[in-house]
Amino acid sequence: MAADRGARADRGAQAYSAAQAGCVIAAGGAYAARLARDGDCWFPERWTLDGPEPYAVPLPGNQPEEPGTEVQPMADGRVLIRRPTDGRHAFSLLYPTGPGTGELPLGAVACPDEGTLLRLLPPAPCGERAYALAVGRRATAVWLVAGGTFGPEHLAEIPGRCSGGVWLDRTGRMLALDQELGGRTKTIVVDLERGGEVSPLLQIAADSDDRLLLADPDSGLLLISSDAPSPGEARLGWGVLGSTLPVRFPECLHPPDLVLTPFASQPGQALVPESCAVALRVDGAYGCWVGVWRPADRRLYQLRAPEGWLAGSGLWTPEGVLRLPYATDAEPCGVAPLTAPLTAPSSPSPSAWPSSSQSPSPSPSRSVSRSPSGGASPPDGLPNPVPTAPRPVPLQQAPLGRLVTK
Repeated sequence: MAADRGARADRGAQAYSAAQAGCVIAAGGAYAARLARDGDCWFPERWTLDGPEPYAVPLPGNQPEEPGTEVQPMADGRVLIRRPTDGRHAFSLLYPTGPGTGELPLGAVACPDEGTLLRLLPPAPCGERAYALAVGRRATAVWLVAGGTFGPEHLAEIPGRCSGGVWLDRTGRMLALDQELGGRTKTIVVDLERGGEVSPLLQIAADSDDRLLLADPDSGLLLISSDAPSPGEARLGWGVLGSTLPVRFPECLHPPDLVLTPFASQPGQALVPESCAVALRVDGAYGCWVGVWRPADRRLYQLRAPEGWLAGSGLWTPEGVLRLPYATDAEPCGVAPLTAPLTAPSSPSPSAWPSSSQSPSPSPSRSVSRSPSGGASPPDGLPNPVPTAPRPVPLQQAPLGRLVTK
C-alpha cells in the first residue's frame, strides 16, 4: 500500500512539474507566461492578467522552441526564456515589437557535466530578478540569471543535491531549498544577501525526509511534506514560520487515492495563518481538480476546475478569490474566478487550533465520488467557477509531540 501510494505521489509530482512548466504567473500577478502549441511547434506566449480582460501576446522566435525550454514572466512584461543547447543554457528576455519579437540576450550558464540539471526557480517576489538552480552530482549552484549587472552570476554553492525552491520573504532574499545529504532530505534556507549563507529550517526528526512545498510571507503559514508521522509515506502538514507549536498533519490533507500539491496561498493574512487559504491541485485516477484548505476550517473543499485549466497554476487575491488560468479552442486565454466556501474560525488564538485528542471533523458535503474500481474521480455536481524579512526560526525547534492531528 505504501509503495503504491509512493508511486502515485511520484506521478503527481511529475504532473505538477509539467503543469508548472506550462504556465508560470509572476509574483505580482500582472503577467503569466507559457509555451503555447501550434500544431507540432511550441512558442512562448505572454498573458496580461491585470487589465479588464486577460489577453495573450505570442512571442515566437526565428524557429520553434526545443523540448526543455522554460519561460518566466518578469514584472515589466518581458518574458525570460531558458534554452538548453549542447551543455549550455542560454538566457534571453523576449518582448513584443510590433509584428515581431524582440530579444535581449543575457548570456549563458555552462553545464559541462552531463549529470547536471539546470532549471529556473519560481519567480522572485520582486519581479525584477530571476534565479536558476544547477543540480550536480555532489553540489548545487544558485545562479542569478536575470536582473544582474554583467549577465548570469554565480551566487552560492551548496553541498548535496537540492530540489524545490520556495521564497520566504517579499524581497527575494531568503530562499528555501530541500537538500539531500547522507540519504536524507531536509529543508535549508539560503541567504542570497550574505554570500549564500546556509541555515537549517525544517528538520522534524533525524531519520525523516522533510520538504517545504509552499510558504506564505504575510502570515508565515508553511505547507510541508514529511514521512515523520508515517515512516516511508510522505504526508502533507502545516506549521508557522517562527512558531514553537508543533508541525501538524491533519487527516483532511491525507485523503485516500488522491495526491495533493499546493500551488498558491492567499496574501494579506498577516498574523492570522489559520485564516490563510491555500489552493491545491488534486490528482486522482480520473483527472485533476481544485482543492481549497484553511487551517481553521479543518477540512478540504474539493471544487471543479474550469475546462482547459492550466493545471497547477493560479493566484489568490487578498479578498479570497482564486483566479485560475485556462485555455480552450473557443477561448485561448481566460481566467476563471473561483470563490471558495469559507468557515470563519471561532478564535484566532493558537488555542483554537486542533489538537491530536480531537475527533475528526465531519466531512464536507461536496466529496469525491468513487468509481466501481475504487479509484477517485473528479467531483460531480459541483458548480463551475463563477465571478464572485526577518530570518526564519528553524522549525526543528518545535516539539514532535502531538504531531498527527485529525
